[in-house]
Amino acid sequence: MNIRLLRHATLVIEINDKKLLIDPMLSPKGGLDPVPNCGNDIRIPMVELPINTGELTSILDEADAVVVTHLHRDHWDVAAQSLIGESKLIFCQPGDSDKISEQGFKNVQPISTRLDWEGISISRTNGQHGTGEIGKKMGPVSGFIFKYKERSIYLAGDTIWCDDVENALEEYKPDVTILNAGGAQFVTGDPITMTPDDIIKVYEKCPATKIIAVHMDTVNHCFIKRADLVKALSEKKLELKVLVPGDGEEVVW
Repeated sequence: MNIRLLRHATLVIEINDKKLLIDPMLSPKGGLDPVPNCGNDIRIPMVELPINTGELTSILDEADAVVVTHLHRDHWDVAAQSLIGESKLIFCQPGDSDKISEQGFKNVQPISTRLDWEGISISRTNGQHGTGEIGKKMGPVSGFIFKYKERSIYLAGDTIWCDDVENALEEYKPDVTILNAGGAQFVTGDPITMTPDDIIKVYEKCPATKIIAVHMDTVNHCFIKRADLVKALSEKKLELKVLVPGDGEEVVW
């Protein structure tokens, strides 16, 4: 198994010799309008992909499937929709399959609870993309458990610490947990992705899991930067318990 962060929440997960492209946001730096109502007007993505056009083409060609946790544009943007072939297998949450099919994709597989694919068990988990009215406006989001033999990866998706995350950790006891950090937030309301405190709660709940924190330094409403997270972890002496990879970095185990 190995995991490579490309940028933000876009990853390549390799498991059982199959490559999964996760939540592709492939626009060039500044190619998208900023997220509104967050106190600044910085265009996104705020950084370029850490790969050239040839490398990106290879990644897209070699991907056996794409996983879209939800349809927000920082996880499934217009560039990804234009660059990914219409016949590519796309896994998604049930409520998004019609929209992805309408975008021209011919091989869309919603996952309601669980399915087996190429020797890999894929289970869908729930999440909470914020609290109160903002959480409702963000809509439904999903995470996924990828299990091969006795090893598993929990991709939590865009969620804060909540009962859904706690239950997933209890049920699946994943070897690796990928968390969308950044403390994304609007001018009003609570964060809609994980803060350092949320990540520490994940560790306290399941100290055996290897945590990888992504979803930072790319979108204008993610106010907690990598440096902020590392500082918060260091203050709790947890800097060795949570990996905070840079763009393009690969984690192999």
